[in-house]
Amino acid sequence: MPDGIAIRAATAADGDAIDAVIRAAFAGTGFGHQGEARLVRMLEADGDALTSLVAERDGAIVGHVLLSRMDVAADGAVLSAAGLAPVSVAPDHQGQGIGDALIRAALDDLRKQGVQISFVLGHASYYPRFGYSPHLAERFASPFAGPHFMAMMLDSGADWPQCGRANYAPAFGRLG
Repeated sequence: MPDGIAIRAATAADGDAIDAVIRAAFAGTGFGHQGEARLVRMLEADGDALTSLVAERDGAIVGHVLLSRMDVAADGAVLSAAGLAPVSVAPDHQGQGIGDALIRAALDDLRKQGVQISFVLGHASYYPRFGYSPHLAERFASPFAGPHFMAMMLDSGADWPQCGRANYAPAFGRLG
């Protein structure tokens, strides 16, 4: 855990600070920071947020991660699943391990909830360090399929499904 950082569950009162962190983190990236902030609000309003954590330093929110419910089936069975998006760290706090700590804490929380699999659409050089694999995700039909679509079994001893489908929460489709 980075020095001076506390990670805790986000509350409704954190909404404006979370929006500010997301907007700052995604500004100038080409990823549409307005959409990311709106996505978090929609997922929470829809009741699809499974884990929402903030990182605080000196009482100020400097990071946020959200994992939301997904509709996933594999090998003829429904799987409890979550999508990681977005993870945001204020620009002046990036490169200090805060995003890493948020993701690891969020994945631990998912395991405690009994979630079986998690997906992410992101940088292929970053997310494998947490256990995400593009090879596992290739087994799932999804509108997000491609080289940046990755998945991980949250129980590292679980067998990988052979094939299935993976759909993010409805809010992702309403961003357009």
